[in-house]
Amino acid sequence: MKKTLSTRTILLLFGAIPLKIRKVFFRAIFILVYHFDEKNRLITLHNLIRSFPEKNPPEITRIAKNVYLNLGTTAAEFFGIPSLTKDNMSDWVKFEGLENYAKALSKKKGILFYTGHFGNWELGGTCLGLENIKVNIIYRALDNPILEDFVAWFRTHTGHKVIPKGGAARKIIKLLKKNESIGILIDQNVSWNEGVFVDFFGRPASTTTGLAALALQTGAPVVPVFIVRLEDETYKITIYEEAKITKTDDYDADLFENTQRFTGIIEDVVRKYPDQYFWLHQRWKTKKSQVPINKR
Repeated sequence: MKKTLSTRTILLLFGAIPLKIRKVFFRAIFILVYHFDEKNRLITLHNLIRSFPEKNPPEITRIAKNVYLNLGTTAAEFFGIPSLTKDNMSDWVKFEGLENYAKALSKKKGILFYTGHFGNWELGGTCLGLENIKVNIIYRALDNPILEDFVAWFRTHTGHKVIPKGGAARKIIKLLKKNESIGILIDQNVSWNEGVFVDFFGRPASTTTGLAALALQTGAPVVPVFIVRLEDETYKITIYEEAKITKTDDYDADLFENTQRFTGIIEDVVRKYPDQYFWLHQRWKTKKSQVPINKR
């Protein structure tokens, strides 16, 4: 896919600015957003207060501000991602757990990678491609055609492919049979009829069962992968061991248990680095009370 002229120009202009200057600029912008965008600031603070009841108000405020600073850093780094190559990537990003990828791939059933909106997840995707780990990324297509074209190009320029959500199940199964990899983000709120309520930071969060359903149907290994920003401003991409899959005669119970396990792994990572998670999202928007009585 080709970039439009306007997006190419923006990339070139901002990419020519030294990264340190870009970081100062975008961090300042996002701190201003923190102070003036009351709606999203309150969503962030509310989510943090409910998720970390043991932390006092100053700690919660510090984490919330760091969330915005992290987003500013992510925005600043964004413009340097297209210039990454296999040769220069190691100056910025290190891998851990590549043996887990090789082990999963050797099963010849494809791989179901999953992650969350954590760290610089777009950078993580790019670096997987540069490491020759090609992924078919499941995503929601954007309404704006220009933005959609750019995002699709950005996510595929290191060899990945994108698959819009909606009617993609058959295609995914075919790709897994070819031993290809699928990438899914599973940490966004879904409507009650699209998922199950699992525990996430002590509250029921409506979560897609798509990943669990694919794992149960295909036997493909489910492999968590996360990118963490380190104190020296470099990154570590960790490919975890494949997650355990529970498969019994009770399909609905299996969907719940496996989705809970996958979500629990996300929570474990976020608890270690809370300021690197996208707390602005209304993760708990769907409530159990919205479920019709005859469906509970």
